[in-house]
Amino acid sequence: MASEAGLSDGVDGAAPGAAPGAEWGHRRWLLAAAPAVVALLALSACTSGSATQKQGTSVSPIAESSPAGDPPQSSTPAPAAPRAVIKAGPTAQGAVSPVQPITVDVADGKLTSVKLVNPEGKPVTGALSADSTSWKNTEALGYSKTYTLSAVAVNSAGTPVTKTATFTTLTPGNMTMPYLNTTGGQALQNGATYGIGIVPVVHFDEQITDRKAAEKALTVTTSTHVTGVWNWVDAQNAHWRAKNYLTPGTRVTVSAKVYGVQVGPGLYGQADQSVSFRIGAKHVTIADDKTHLVKVYFNNKLVRTMPTSMGQGGYVSGTGGQQISLWTMPGTYTVIGHGNPVLMDSSTFGLPVNSPKGYKEYIYLATQISTDGIYLHDLETTIWAQGNTDVSHGCLNLNLANAQFFYNTSQIGDIVQVTNSGGPALQIWQNGDWSVPWTQWVKGSALH
Repeated sequence: MASEAGLSDGVDGAAPGAAPGAEWGHRRWLLAAAPAVVALLALSACTSGSATQKQGTSVSPIAESSPAGDPPQSSTPAPAAPRAVIKAGPTAQGAVSPVQPITVDVADGKLTSVKLVNPEGKPVTGALSADSTSWKNTEALGYSKTYTLSAVAVNSAGTPVTKTATFTTLTPGNMTMPYLNTTGGQALQNGATYGIGIVPVVHFDEQITDRKAAEKALTVTTSTHVTGVWNWVDAQNAHWRAKNYLTPGTRVTVSAKVYGVQVGPGLYGQADQSVSFRIGAKHVTIADDKTHLVKVYFNNKLVRTMPTSMGQGGYVSGTGGQQISLWTMPGTYTVIGHGNPVLMDSSTFGLPVNSPKGYKEYIYLATQISTDGIYLHDLETTIWAQGNTDVSHGCLNLNLANAQFFYNTSQIGDIVQVTNSGGPALQIWQNGDWSVPWTQWVKGSALH
């Protein structure tokens, strides 16, 4: 081939014995190959190494220090990374609420250390965000204390910055403690079982003047949907009642998160309280004074009928001239306690023991349904009247077997309805929460 001859015999003349015209053809090959040689030299000029030096090609200093194909490097230095900036709050002047979080935030960097300590040097528990750009305490602070904060952050270049600050919490003029009770005044118990009519009560040991602020801190959560509202019976007691009886099996949690909350001039919540319980089987008892019978229903099934003798009716005058009712007031009660025995003493509500209607005696197997002393209890001396005549001072007298049954099977919060009896209607302060119409009940809320 012509190209092979050109490579083996040089660039001048034709090969010995070549055919006519071979020299011209050989030169054509040289001319055609010339651009490839130029391209090879150009490539060699851009490549460092011994092969380029053998070709006698000069290499620029930039080409020597740059990888093949890279653009020339600029001599302008890269800008410095911005310094991290730490901000801590709250920034308002004056003392802070102990429930207001202390926060730390960083811009153009990440937090590497945050420590908040109390006056004794004990660290306060806190949480760092996933991207390490913010922190806040998760442990509540104390009243009347000064806390010291120190935080360290670094920017993208690893340059550290430090922030220190102090925060002083407010000093209450007075504090109030909430207690979570039944309407009978006993403490609600964690894990207990209560009846479908249970009414949780938050009792404050101080007068609450800012009821809105206090009520916002009171919550009731249930495992099933329940509509319920708080009702302020007075300045120290808020009752929570559902619109309808609670469903058996419902789990209920009552919380008073009042710590750090101002509920009056200079008055703050002392501590948070919470309790959880469940609702037991549906027990409804109906005492009809027209028939003088008490009927007990479990889950809507009649399980026992008990003859009774209720309040004889009328009024007597107390030592202060007050009128004392001898009725079993009509309305819807709940079971609020059990006692065996219970001392009945008329002098405790202003009726002397030695007066014609006075009394002082022990009663047995007594199930309480009102705060002013109405019980279902055993009284053997009135068996003759049970089922036909009202002779009591307001209680529901039963025989021994029936009193024992009711005492053993009733739950705190079970419903007891008294119908067709005389006298004034049952009041809320007497444990008549369920006797209040719903439209009236919601008016007792500071938030509705």
